[in-house]
Amino acid sequence: METTAEKRSIRGGEFLIKESPAADIFIREEFSEEQKMMAQATQDFIEKEINPNIEKIEKQEEGLMPSLMEKAGELGLLGVAIPEEYGGLGMNFNTSMLIADEIGATGSFSTAYGAHTGIGTLPILYYGNEEQKKAYLPKLASGEWKSCYCLTEPDAGSDANSGKTKAKLTADGKHYVINGQKMWISNGGFADLLIVFAKIDDDKKLTAFLVEKTYGGITMNDEEVKLGIKGSSTRQIFFNDCKVPVENMLSERENGFKIAVNILNIGRIKLGAGVIGGCKQVISESTNYANERKQFNTPISSFGAIKHKLAEMAIKTWVTESAAYRAGQNIDDKIEDMISRGIDPAEAKLKSFEQFSIECAIIKIHGSEMLDYIVDQGVQIYGGMGFSEDAPMARAYRDARITRIYEGTNEINRMLMVGMIMKRAMKGELNIMEPAMAVAKELVSVPSFEVPDLSKPFAEEKDVLKKLKKAVLMVAGKAAQTFGPKLEEEQEIMMNAADMMIEIYAAESALLRAEKLVRMNGEEVSKMQVNAAKVYLYEAVEKINKAGKDAIASFATGDEQKVMLMGLKRFTKINPVNIKQLRREIADHLIGKNQYAL
Repeated sequence: METTAEKRSIRGGEFLIKESPAADIFIREEFSEEQKMMAQATQDFIEKEINPNIEKIEKQEEGLMPSLMEKAGELGLLGVAIPEEYGGLGMNFNTSMLIADEIGATGSFSTAYGAHTGIGTLPILYYGNEEQKKAYLPKLASGEWKSCYCLTEPDAGSDANSGKTKAKLTADGKHYVINGQKMWISNGGFADLLIVFAKIDDDKKLTAFLVEKTYGGITMNDEEVKLGIKGSSTRQIFFNDCKVPVENMLSERENGFKIAVNILNIGRIKLGAGVIGGCKQVISESTNYANERKQFNTPISSFGAIKHKLAEMAIKTWVTESAAYRAGQNIDDKIEDMISRGIDPAEAKLKSFEQFSIECAIIKIHGSEMLDYIVDQGVQIYGGMGFSEDAPMARAYRDARITRIYEGTNEINRMLMVGMIMKRAMKGELNIMEPAMAVAKELVSVPSFEVPDLSKPFAEEKDVLKKLKKAVLMVAGKAAQTFGPKLEEEQEIMMNAADMMIEIYAAESALLRAEKLVRMNGEEVSKMQVNAAKVYLYEAVEKINKAGKDAIASFATGDEQKVMLMGLKRFTKINPVNIKQLRREIADHLIGKNQYAL
């Protein structure tokens, strides 16, 4: 086992070129008793306060959502990651991921909770001065005040820095006067504090301001009527000569865009964790329905087609969970490492999130797309009832769709992660080029007939993963060599490369978790998790092969294309696996427990 110092030297994106020992990754099963108690308290809150009020929440009953936020604050759920000196619990980032995971089953409340505790609080925690932290964080942690984040504008979505909202200093130098329009503002209808992004005069970059609702000059449109998360407040907000004290500028002038980017990194990985609870609930409801619903005098859960669906839903959820907590702990380890070297805690956290921005994007993409898959299969298992508002699938289906859009669309995130890897490689921060060149040489050399040492745990699967990493290095490396800086214009190829990286990170996370569980609990107890890891890896190989072929055909021709396709075939080989049997064992396990049970 590597030392702690070596463990903490891991950098974001290194999973592509570095093998991670199972002992070094964190898995959900390793949470402490205190953390598990927090998760249980969250579940109790959901059972007592959220579930009985679902219909009222959906109809946006006046005052209900703010009151639920206040009750969550009383339990400490709004201040999990806020230091104790500002009224919070002072727990680590992975604990806040765990709570987001549990809250994820609550639909509209999850959106309100995430907007408040994430983008509505963290900018102050990480960028605020001492006076701002003391003034606002205790109120936000307790739920006395609710917050929102005002960045998006009608003509500024993914291109956030193109916003037109303006701020102008008054003649006496005591206030900034803000004028402009914001839209899609979660919690906008009841927020007491607004984090507003605007450009001062003719600045090229945004500046952030802390705007109290009582300052005046703030008006709103009616609540948006949305496809899903109907119970969450979403407003357009207008600022008409809104006077904000100069001391309420957050951080420095023109630092707003940097704040927005870094806070969104945090939001992305927490969104990925925040879908897990919803996935598990849909699987439990689908399993229960399949056990009760009879056709041809037989429960539909006995049919192979239904077992396939239930197993795939469970596998994908378990894999997302494996990847999310692995990345979350990497961030926590990096934070601790930086603080131990004398870096200010707030700066250490920001630098750590930035360091793992690639993984944050992966978790967001993987989690949101797995949720969409799972709710779609949930509707299918329910059949006609799945299309009825009387059954739970309709709401779950509608609520899930937003996750691929907010915190940066999945398309933007795919391109960001590939662009970030290339940028780090060019700066020498991530040694991608050397392994990529080694793979290029390997393509024209005699293939190695070396076989993995099967006496080691999961040796065959790890060998497959090692070759999959060569596949993405080959494709991404050659694409970068071919297009240079213009690669960012080849969005389809960038998305192909991103898909390959996402599947590698997810499959590796699942495999390492399964290995660790076997060491902790033994093979028999961990059999379902091992099955899940093997099925996912088998399917990932096919996806990586497809994405690689699409990319290669997009820019390589002639002999070069033939060589690359031969290399891809060599790097995406896996021995046949009876995944039908592995899936059936998982499905039977769920059916027997009548719920999600991995």
